[in-house]
Amino acid sequence: MERDPRELGGAWRAAQRHTFAEPSGEPARYVARYWSVTWAYERPYRQLVVPLPNVHLSFRDGRAEVHGPSSSHVYRELSGTGSVFGVAFRPGMFRPFLGGPVARLRDRTIDATTVFGAALPAVADVDTVERFLRAHLPGPDPRADLAARIVAAIAEDIEVTRVETIADRFGLSVRGLQRLFAEYVGLGPKWVVRRYRLHEITERLAAGTEIDWAGTAAELGYADQAHLSRDFRRIFGEPPTRYARRYDAR
Repeated sequence: MERDPRELGGAWRAAQRHTFAEPSGEPARYVARYWSVTWAYERPYRQLVVPLPNVHLSFRDGRAEVHGPSSSHVYRELSGTGSVFGVAFRPGMFRPFLGGPVARLRDRTIDATTVFGAALPAVADVDTVERFLRAHLPGPDPRADLAARIVAAIAEDIEVTRVETIADRFGLSVRGLQRLFAEYVGLGPKWVVRRYRLHEITERLAAGTEIDWAGTAAELGYADQAHLSRDFRRIFGEPPTRYARRYDAR
């Protein structure tokens, strides 16, 4: 399939602006970051969105939506001019707002009023949305905190390549870890481990590091390069060598 040249070498940055802000106070227990995107395209652009195990609350064109964790890549068409403001919740920490298993939101988008009621902010910016969240903070949930700590440990430790390793570290059975993730994360622990190990590859590509694919596959716990490539394609939509061209400045 022919590539849109705007995908390559970071060319998309000419038409998009991304900004991020850190949460403060009590919302920081639940929120990973606030984000916003603005764009201006003379002709439509097919934006690849790759998944991480966050639930997002987004505000766009007067609509507020909750986006559950995605198990695979999706494409969003951007055209004309537009903007969206969002809240990325820490993995595991949206369950107290939802009042039910996060697995119900997997690969789904719902109207935010079904979770937060009708009083959502009409204007979306960091200060306004953070005030709104402070007014709607749920009660403490130790299991949400546990799920968030486990996901953070997986993300931070490149040596975690097996579910058994992280279950043992936190004193859980594999089955108990799976139940916790279904309830609080919405994606299985095996998926989360693999996604964060593949994130190592995209981080290296972004840094301009030359990748030894066979060696990297072994380092990240894959049986071989073909196994890594299959997983990468399933999550990112294309094989790693093709995806690497998105970072190629030449």
